Amino acid sequence: MIVTVTLNTALDVTYRVPRMLPHASHRVSDVIERPGGKGLNVARVLAALGHAVTATGFAGGPAGEAVRAGLAAHAPGVLDALLPCAGPTRRTLAVADAASGDTTQFNEPGPLITAPEWAAFLERYDALVGSGAQAVALCGSLPPGVPVGAYALLVRRARAAGVPVLLDTGGEALRRGIAARPDMIKPNSTELAELTGSRDPLPATRDARRRGAHAVITSLGPAGLLAATPQGSWRAAPPRALSGNPTGAGDSAVAGLLSALAEGLDWPARLARAVALSAATVHSPVAGEFDPRTYEEVRGSVSVTREPGQ
Repeated sequence: MIVTVTLNTALDVTYRVPRMLPHASHRVSDVIERPGGKGLNVARVLAALGHAVTATGFAGGPAGEAVRAGLAAHAPGVLDALLPCAGPTRRTLAVADAASGDTTQFNEPGPLITAPEWAAFLERYDALVGSGAQAVALCGSLPPGVPVGAYALLVRRARAAGVPVLLDTGGEALRRGIAARPDMIKPNSTELAELTGSRDPLPATRDARRRGAHAVITSLGPAGLLAATPQGSWRAAPPRALSGNPTGAGDSAVAGLLSALAEGLDWPARLARAVALSAATVHSPVAGEFDPRTYEEVRGSVSVTREPGQ
């Protein structure tokens, strides 16, 4: 079983419009609602790959109820271990421009998590981690009320239980979390630059390893992934650029890394799977899903090359 943690869950709403124009009214051609937040997206992809997965975090109010109903309807392979909270779960709105392929994202703030709610979550988390979990994914932003060092605490608890942990967040939560020595982090290039002060991806990725992470896998957008690991550094790229909706592509990469870890694959195979899933998500209309045909086409053609030095 793989455990995914989404402290700031969301109800994802996607609008498709023929063309996105500023200062104009738009006729929406399609509306899609799905349970969201990075960890829930990861969980849905893991379940689609055939892995047992449990999703925990918080869900509150009508949007929280919709998130849980959406998990039951669209991700029956995901075990729902979300905890109730008094504050309302946020919504995110993605506007997909059919003409350009670009997506504009609007993210609401999350609910205020109280001290008793946080204590209840820690109890649930310890029980899940201690019940034979293969890996843990800690994903996304922190809602108000949750301590900024929350991910560092969760990393330490997972490692104390002997469970590998992947951290996918940014800002101060990443800065504090990396000091707890997670097994993997997966920043994008912007998050990596904020962490290290460098915009050169290869030395920045290696610098992030020196800051505490055992392995650092950096998202390079359409160019793929760059990884610095104890076994060496690799660059993995899709065979061609794919147009579509990039929302959730990084979450699918996390699912690829975790599933490959659970299956005992080596780093080049892990990176190839992660890049293929990320590319296949671009061809899916919503985050947390991927196009199976694109995945099959791309995964055998991902270029994985070793970077010299450490």
